[in-house]
Amino acid sequence: MRKTFAILLAVLALVSQPAASLADESSKNAREFGSAVDADADWLGSGGDPSKMAYAELGRGSAVARLKDIATIQGVRENQLVGYGLVIGLKGTGDSLRNSPFTEQSMRAMLDNLGISAPRNSTRSKNTAAVIVTANLPAFAGAGSRIDVTVSSLGDATSLQGGTLVMTQLMGADNQIYAVAQGNMIVSGFSAEGEAASVTQGVPTSGRIPNGALVEREVAGNFGKESEMIVELRDPDFTTAVRAADTINVFAKRRYGRGVAIARDAKTIRLSRPKNVPAARFLAELEGLPITTDEVARVVVDERTGTVVIGEKVRISKVAISHGSLTVRVTETPMVVQPEPFSDGVTAVEPNTDIAVNQQNAKIGILTGANLENLVKGLNQIGVKPTGIIAILQAIKTSGALHAELVVQ
Repeated sequence: MRKTFAILLAVLALVSQPAASLADESSKNAREFGSAVDADADWLGSGGDPSKMAYAELGRGSAVARLKDIATIQGVRENQLVGYGLVIGLKGTGDSLRNSPFTEQSMRAMLDNLGISAPRNSTRSKNTAAVIVTANLPAFAGAGSRIDVTVSSLGDATSLQGGTLVMTQLMGADNQIYAVAQGNMIVSGFSAEGEAASVTQGVPTSGRIPNGALVEREVAGNFGKESEMIVELRDPDFTTAVRAADTINVFAKRRYGRGVAIARDAKTIRLSRPKNVPAARFLAELEGLPITTDEVARVVVDERTGTVVIGEKVRISKVAISHGSLTVRVTETPMVVQPEPFSDGVTAVEPNTDIAVNQQNAKIGILTGANLENLVKGLNQIGVKPTGIIAILQAIKTSGALHAELVVQ
């Protein structure tokens, strides 16, 4: 009897213990906060400085950012709108109706809708321009909201400065009208010309109308109707995804009594919303949690501008580099040869080519890229320009000593 009672007590003890939740398994990799207020206080108290904050067991990351700054909610996005319209009131800088016949057709159609009969070829003014109007319809934008629009010339207009966009319907990809745009143009560029010269600054054929479109239809969505939500990282990374899920689960265990997040892959995290918590409040309590992010070692070079961006995680094995520049300059100076007086000769051009070769002394340097600082110091000691650094990095990558992704733009 005593033995049976002891076994019963052992079973009750096991049953009384809480099941190992996702939060229990991941608490070592997460920041612990009792509430969203505590998370905000921790964030503000550290000033966003990673050196003043605790780090996940998965390793020290590059920076600490709020969840809302590194991720978005799947399905919560903008929708693009486009429309065709007319800009009027231009000071002789609009479309030439001879070169842009669609502008004249649009003008006559607009006047017909207003009850005015306009015979063909009745006007030759250049005060009107055909334009394409584009806008982004934000998520949750309801009827009556206002959004910014961008207006771009479609014909041969030289400037939209001072013009007014006439009522233009903006449609989505489903050919449904979602907004109507109208208003005065704001153009940052300008253009001026005379008989023998012209000056153009910026882009005078494109402009914006702040709050220039009125939303007429709201995009239907499923936000808040489902118990599960998907969080998508802007920069996919397995480490960041796991850290984010771990931090969310530690907070959720204290707030809701259970873990709510599972990292599905490098980009997405699945959230299971408690039934008694509205979707808006649920996300508001999670989006302020600080997440220790990680990044891929990457070097980005732009050969057109000579820009080189080297990430903090980049490492280079010990290599010796010799870099010298060879310059070959070819100069053509043709000479005019005149014939002798009173002779039958003709004037001729004699080519004259001058070739100069200049080779700078090459320096040999040893790079040990244990960190970004040592790498930059080593490149500076060799004394190379940005274009030379690009060639060096490409050669190091080819040799297999650059332990990072090299992106050439």
